[in-house]
Amino acid sequence: MVPLPPGHEPARSRLELRAVRELLEAQYERVRAYAEQHTPGPAPSPVPPVPQDLPASPSGHDLLEAMPIPALLIAPVRHHEGGIRDFVHLGHNAAARAHPGEGQSASSSLSAWSGPASLFDRFPALAGTALPGMLERACHDGVTQGPESIAWFRSTPGGPARSNILMRVIPCGRHLLITWEHGDPLRMALAAQRLVKTCWAEWNLGDSGIQPSLGFRDVLGLEETTPLPSLFDLATLVTRDSVSALYQLLYDVILRKHTAECELLLHTGTGTGTGADRVIRMVAEPEQVAPGALVWAVRAVLIDVTSQWHRRAATEHAEREARQQRRRAETVAEVADVLREAVLPHFQGELTSSGLEAAVVYRPDATEAGVGGDWYKARRLPDDRLLVAVGDARGHGLEAATLMAKLRYALAGLAYTEQPVEQLTQWLNEVACDDGVESTATSIIARYHPERALLRWTCAGHPCPVLLRRGRATQLPAPPGGPGPALGVLPHIDYTAAETPLVPGDIVLLYSDGLVERRDSDPDQDTARLLEAVEVVCAEGAPAPGHDALQAFTQRVVHLLDGPHRSDDATLLTLRRITARHST
Repeated sequence: MVPLPPGHEPARSRLELRAVRELLEAQYERVRAYAEQHTPGPAPSPVPPVPQDLPASPSGHDLLEAMPIPALLIAPVRHHEGGIRDFVHLGHNAAARAHPGEGQSASSSLSAWSGPASLFDRFPALAGTALPGMLERACHDGVTQGPESIAWFRSTPGGPARSNILMRVIPCGRHLLITWEHGDPLRMALAAQRLVKTCWAEWNLGDSGIQPSLGFRDVLGLEETTPLPSLFDLATLVTRDSVSALYQLLYDVILRKHTAECELLLHTGTGTGTGADRVIRMVAEPEQVAPGALVWAVRAVLIDVTSQWHRRAATEHAEREARQQRRRAETVAEVADVLREAVLPHFQGELTSSGLEAAVVYRPDATEAGVGGDWYKARRLPDDRLLVAVGDARGHGLEAATLMAKLRYALAGLAYTEQPVEQLTQWLNEVACDDGVESTATSIIARYHPERALLRWTCAGHPCPVLLRRGRATQLPAPPGGPGPALGVLPHIDYTAAETPLVPGDIVLLYSDGLVERRDSDPDQDTARLLEAVEVVCAEGAPAPGHDALQAFTQRVVHLLDGPHRSDDATLLTLRRITARHST
């Protein structure tokens, strides 16, 4: 009996194994009782005498002809020293003439019999096979050789073909018999079993004996020296959860007399993990004494489905992960929608009284949650001046959006100090530095002075704005001393401001690098593409007065620059100088 493997829960396992044992023992008693009832009694005594007029024993020729399989009669020819020098084909039977596949394959015909001849003169193709050695060993050892697969190539009208027969050499007195079967069904059956990792077995319920197919131990993962397992032994090999499945299968087959199947997880001791080493699908049917009568054996096909089971488990795990990812993405998207609505403003004409119109287009990174590190702001301050800013926080997704929100709200509060943009930028840099080494961002921070129609702006590692004036687009020069470093890189940095006077009709474009940046592209080329796109859209028709026209212009520029090449979120904020519209 195979010992119970470790890892089973003792109490439950004992109960389940006891149920299997009791089921098999009860059926054993039923089979034994049936056998006792149907065993014939002793032969009558005295035994009648054997008749004296029996037919004569058949001749060797008659026996050869009666054989149902193809056979050749061979005579070894020996040297005077006793060694074998040839094998002579003496004859063959009707089955060989009716099934001359081997003869045809050897370029000879058994039907055109011309008398005894050297075997390999008559069948030259067989000389290069294993047959000569089989004949030699049969003569020397006096025991049957084979079955052995004999194969060779032969010519056919359609091209070369491979012949294959399963051949035996049988000692027959001073002669030899060669028998064969066309093809090699046993070899092909074993190959098929090996390919699909399957075997079969029949368990006798009367004596617990088992008749397995070849490859039975291999399918179960057992060593060749392991005793063949009875049905109860099989129950001790499987995991605890599989014992109940095996019991249900045996119950259905033995008592209900139905075909049943189940999956068994086996502990064979060959695995490296703590789970099952093999997963076996078992399909079983009852073998009955007679239709509807007692079940005396269980016949089953066992298939090693371990690889399929692992693939299915991996697929199910991947599907669960995908569902969780979708749920997380949906949750993040919902948060992103709320966050975007909260931090990215919608312009409602509040700037027009100070002489500016504003429009914006924001394109989130398609691979993220719908929001990223880009941010912008344009609002009127109590002194009638306008705060305008565009920024790009480091990273992607909600992490970048969190930093973006911190900087945006910090700037909104700092702007009420009425300090110049240089000071606002310096303070915002300190905020980013205090937030940690990962909290870096680029930005353009500007204030528009309507009384002078002047835009003062700083650059913290961000692309400089573009000015569209009378159909020509140019990038504004950086502030004196060049653009300052990105926010959060170094503390205590002084920033300088550039001053850009605006005339009515001027359009200033502030943008994030995600709008123009391409993989492995040059920044100057990126800027050139933006300038070209702006001029192309303007040439198609300069934007008419009003916010809607400016919004359409902005969307058209973004459309020309957008595409599958974009790998970051993108923002374009446009400001147009107009005549101030004071409230009445």
